[in-house]
Amino acid sequence: MTASQFALADLTRILREGAGADDGTDLDGDILDRDFDDLGYESLALLETAGRIEREYGIALDDDVFADSRTPRALIAAVNGLLSASAAI
Repeated sequence: MTASQFALADLTRILREGAGADDGTDLDGDILDRDFDDLGYESLALLETAGRIEREYGIALDDDVFADSRTPRALIAAVNGLLSASAAI
C-alpha cells in the first residue's frame, strides 16, 4: 500500500503490531516528543518498525533514520519527507 501521509496513529499502530507496548507507556498520550528509548522501544523493536513502515508504505528508510529520528515527531517527518519525494517522481 502506498500512502501520501504518515501520521502518529499509523506509527502507534505499527509499534503495537510489531513490538507491542510497554505496560507503563500510553501510546495514545502525548508521545510526539518523547525519545523512543523512554517509550520502551530499543533498537530491535525499531528495526521491526522500520521494516513494517517500508513494506506498508513502499519506501526505503535509510539505516540511520532512527539514529537521526529519536522521537515519533522526527520519525513521522522523515517518513513523510520520503513519501513526498516518492510521490514527486
